Amino acid sequence: MHPSALYSRAAPTWREKLAEVNWGLILLISCLASAGFAALTAAAGGSVDPWAGRQAARFAVFLPAMVAVALIPLRVWYALAWPAYFGTFALLVAVEVMGHIGMGAQRWINLGFVQVQPSELMKVALVLALARYFHGAPGEAVRSPVFLLPPIAAIAAPMALVLVQPDLGTAAVLGLAGAAVLFLAGAPLWLFGGGLVALAAAVPVAWHCLHDYQRARVLTFLNPSADPLGAGYHITQSKIAIGSGGLWGKGFGEGTQARLHFLPEQQTDFIFALWAEEWGFAGGAGLLALVGLIVVYGLWAALSCRAGFARLLALGLTVNFALYVFINTGMVMGLLPVVGVPFPLMSYGGTSMLAVMGGFGLVMSAYVHRAGRL
Repeated sequence: MHPSALYSRAAPTWREKLAEVNWGLILLISCLASAGFAALTAAAGGSVDPWAGRQAARFAVFLPAMVAVALIPLRVWYALAWPAYFGTFALLVAVEVMGHIGMGAQRWINLGFVQVQPSELMKVALVLALARYFHGAPGEAVRSPVFLLPPIAAIAAPMALVLVQPDLGTAAVLGLAGAAVLFLAGAPLWLFGGGLVALAAAVPVAWHCLHDYQRARVLTFLNPSADPLGAGYHITQSKIAIGSGGLWGKGFGEGTQARLHFLPEQQTDFIFALWAEEWGFAGGAGLLALVGLIVVYGLWAALSCRAGFARLLALGLTVNFALYVFINTGMVMGLLPVVGVPFPLMSYGGTSMLAVMGGFGLVMSAYVHRAGRL
């Protein structure tokens, strides 16, 4: 069906919208999640408990929800953009007051029936709010410093709260995703140049504000062999796992670094190292190629959109997903400091999966309604 057919009448039917859903993207997302189920099963010694079974159950719930999100008109998401941002921001504030401490950080909040990590949800809410702010803005406004102050504040405020938790990795993703939306919206280059200068000037102050373990991670990144049994243990074992996989890997469940529990956090932050050990360079490259196809689909969907809000929303969320993967894989390979960013749909975690699949639901909503205006 030609896209214009969706808007030949005032209200297209659900059947017409369902026909426009990008089922190829859903297939790719399902393949990535299936790889995650296999890796989580291997991490538990061949058992679906305690991780793979729960992750699969979440995916079974979130998949139809993602399709439902895709069918909802863009004007609804446009109207909900600021409420979603401020609601998620309120949850971030609540984390500081009544949050749950885990792994030395206070990042979760207990809502009674479930624990959520608001910083993961903020990655989607921030892009949604920025896409609304820049929708329809003329070029001269986007180049105005006064016009740019609100979106910069909208990026900086949640970043500051996330840094306090402390969660350097998620704060970095928020900052980079926000900067990407600013760039795509047409913000002037002097803004980014000035931001880099300010960041460089703030490094000495930021260094003194870091926690001891965060400083250790940076120093370990610069010289991993300085403390191989202490601060450098994680990245050392991760590199051993990746390197020992060779070209074709050791086979499912045969990764010794994971099976003998040398590889830390193998079900979350370092799951790519487990995958590379068991499936080798070929398996790791194949997984990254799958991620690349998902990113290409997201960019294609964004460039198909007529409305500025839809285009910025799809582009921002696709870049957000790519940043997840880039930082996680760079981290486990020793190319970036260890900052605790999960591999989307591979790492164990309910809020992370909810944020990723909710984000792709919005990307597909932008594509389904690509020929319309707000």
